[in-house]
This record gives sequence, structure tokens and C-alpha cells, in this order.
Amino acid sequence: MVSAPHEAMHRVFQEYPSLFTSVSEALGVTFPPATSAKVMTTDLTENRPLERRVDTLLRIETENDGPFLLAVEAQGRKDPDKPTSWAYYLAHLLEKYRLPTTLLVVCQDRGTAAWAARPVPLGAPQWPALTLRPLVAGPHNMPVITDVAEARKDPAFTTLALITHADDPDIGAILKTLSTTLRDTPESIANPLVELTAQGLGNRPAARQWRNLVAVDLSFYTSPLSEEIRDEGRAAGRAAGRAEDILRLLRLRGVPVPDEAREKIAGCDDLHLLDRWFTGAVTATTAEDVFAEE
Repeated sequence: MVSAPHEAMHRVFQEYPSLFTSVSEALGVTFPPATSAKVMTTDLTENRPLERRVDTLLRIETENDGPFLLAVEAQGRKDPDKPTSWAYYLAHLLEKYRLPTTLLVVCQDRGTAAWAARPVPLGAPQWPALTLRPLVAGPHNMPVITDVAEARKDPAFTTLALITHADDPDIGAILKTLSTTLRDTPESIANPLVELTAQGLGNRPAARQWRNLVAVDLSFYTSPLSEEIRDEGRAAGRAAGRAEDILRLLRLRGVPVPDEAREKIAGCDDLHLLDRWFTGAVTATTAEDVFAEE
């Protein structure tokens, strides 16, 4: 099953095709500067019952060196079947488009990145016909960006770098740098980066940190994530208010509320259940009567 981090690691190139220029510079490989880039179909299926799809495929135009293809693969773990699939992608793309083609593999852990970066000889061991050599971006070679001035130079690159460092102990500082950067970034650029960052963090604890930063630092942005966070906040506010109504009603009626019952009411975020408890509190003579219909 494709994970959210997997999608974020390659979809960021679809949203910001010129990102590869910054990535290649960070990886120490010189490519001609891009003048434009076009997202292409990722379907590499032939007229036979074998379906193959690269994660993201871009045709990048340059000013003086002609176009080239960039195939981006997001890799979450070591997979012994991948090298032959990648070799197939490259051979197919070269044959179909007759353009120089580069494979970029994006990873979130050092072990997978080291595995993906190793040259893989393909063919007979006595004389390998081909050697696969992907370009790899991961926590081993992408920068940890915690300086806002640096982040502002290229917010898309900052986002990808953050995603590759999703498990970094200093992820909180990295997230804060990006949220601060995006406050001053046009919404058309910032909104996709907000969503891609959330995807890239997956279900890590840092995902909750990012949601909190979006709610506070980026509260004026409208996006699916920000709307979801605001809905959560409104629901939490309504639940807290209803819980306070129950406790106030019991207090006015002189019904003792032990600490355990108070914590149960105050900690509930289910509005339907709180409504039932409020109804029970109207006639309850003890705190336990409030929960009688559970």
C-alpha cells in the first residue's frame, strides 16, 4: 500500500518541477539550469499484460543543453526487486523518448538511501551488460535547514529536505523554520507545501507538531489540512463548552462531583455522549446518575 510519505517524496516534484535544480546542487551533481519543466505521464505499460509506473516523470528543458527526463522514485525500504524495475524504466524511457534520462530516488532513512545509491551491475557476473547508478537524496546528503533566511531562498527544496529528515531528533526546529518561512510565502506556493509536509511526516509524532504549527503560524491559509485542523479545533471547543455546562449544572444543583467523574466529563470529546450526560445531569442526585444511560 502506498503511504503518504511515499507520495510526498515524489509529488513535490510535480508541484515544483524546477526543484530538481536545487536538489542536484545539494547532491553535488551538476545539471544545466532548467528553463521550464513539464509533468509527463508516469505510465510505462507496454502492449503486454505487465504494468509499470514510475512515481513521477518530468521533461526538463534547459537553455543551452537541450531537454532531459527526470524519473523520481520514492523509496521507503530496501526492495531487492527494485533495481531491475528501475533499469527497465530507464531503458524504456530512453527507447521511447530518445532523451538523456536520470533516475532520482528519494529516501527517509540512511539505510535505504545507502542501499539505493550503490551501483548495481546487471547481467552475467563475468561481464555485466549494464550498471544501474541512481542519484539518491536522503538524510545522509540533504541539509538540515533551521535558518529561515536560507529556507526562504527555496521553500520547495526546504520542504523536501524536511521530509527526508522526518525522523531527525531536531525535527521540531526544522518544522518551525518551514512554518515561519511559509508565513511570508504566496498562498499558491505555500498551500501545496503545507499539505506535502503533512503527507511526508505520515503518522510520526512530528505530524501532530506540524498540525499545531499550521493552526497557529499559518492560520490564515485555506487548504484541506488547515480546514481539517480548524474543524477539529471547533469541535474540541464545543465539547469543552458542553463539558463545562454539565459541571456547572451539577454545581448549581448541589450534586457532589468526585475528581474521577470530573476528569471523565472534562476529558470527553464526544458531543453526542456529552449531550446525553447533560440530560442526565438535569435530574441526577449523584455524579454516577449522569452516566446511568451509558
